[in-house]
Amino acid sequence: MSRRLVDVPALVARAREGDPRSVARLISLVEDDSPALREVMAGLAPHTGNALVVGITGAPGVGKSTSTSALVGALRRAGHRVGVLAIDPSSPFSGGALLGDRVRMGDHALDRDVYIRSMATRGHLGGLAWATPQAIRVLDAAGFDVVLVETVGVGQSEVDVAALADTTLVLLAPGMGDGIQAAKAGILEIGDVYVVNKADREGATSLRRDLRNALAMSERPEGAWKPPILLTSATTGEGVAEVVQAIERHRAWLEESGELVRRRTRRAREEVEAIALTALRERWTGRHERSELDAQAERVASGESDPYSAADALLASYAHEDG
Repeated sequence: MSRRLVDVPALVARAREGDPRSVARLISLVEDDSPALREVMAGLAPHTGNALVVGITGAPGVGKSTSTSALVGALRRAGHRVGVLAIDPSSPFSGGALLGDRVRMGDHALDRDVYIRSMATRGHLGGLAWATPQAIRVLDAAGFDVVLVETVGVGQSEVDVAALADTTLVLLAPGMGDGIQAAKAGILEIGDVYVVNKADREGATSLRRDLRNALAMSERPEGAWKPPILLTSATTGEGVAEVVQAIERHRAWLEESGELVRRRTRRAREEVEAIALTALRERWTGRHERSELDAQAERVASGESDPYSAADALLASYAHEDG
């Protein structure tokens, strides 16, 4: 979509007034890496920093989508406007999201104070779409109090949500080997609130006990947040109100301890770094048939140079161009 076809200030203004079509269009500009993206981000920046970002992760089958839907209902009853980014696996054929999560959250489809968007991972690792940070910024600027980010599913490399969220909610369920998987995937280090869903099943209380023991053995500095472990049944709504209370207590701790500012600054640093590195890669590879990077790689491969000298020469060549 061409920059001249997008009236960014008007689009941002309508989104801030609660127009869902404008919010949808802004997120589409983000996903499509539109030429207007820089103007969009600049227009949104003064209106961000208010929404609490809650990441929801867990192994496939623990009930993430059902739990997210139940959380949306509880947050709405508490008077919050809620945005949801449901990160779906990409279709191997179209590259688009499979949209399963939006189907399961249909109960909120007519609520103008709830916005639900499925985003495709498009092959991005970490359980998140590459455009997720910018999409969060859109929802934040549009006045949503809480933004829920539901990931594809936790695994060895899929813990990016912890770096993205203010509060990370880890879902587990009995009978799925989650106690072992939690330790393997490292989610004992990333969770701020642990939720054992499907609590009506056998083994739920023993799973909570195992988690409590594992967390007790982990080293935490004095004054650190102590993650609660809650039992829920998302299908019936049992225990969901307690999860919302735990999220609110965690936000209060984040603000009082200064951790909220630290987390958001770290998140912004990583986002700026990622954008800068992407721009550098485009300069290295995108302008000529045979780039300077190719030339340096050939010198390293032939033994004429070493990787460190080649990297220094590559950086120096672009510094010279910019100068």
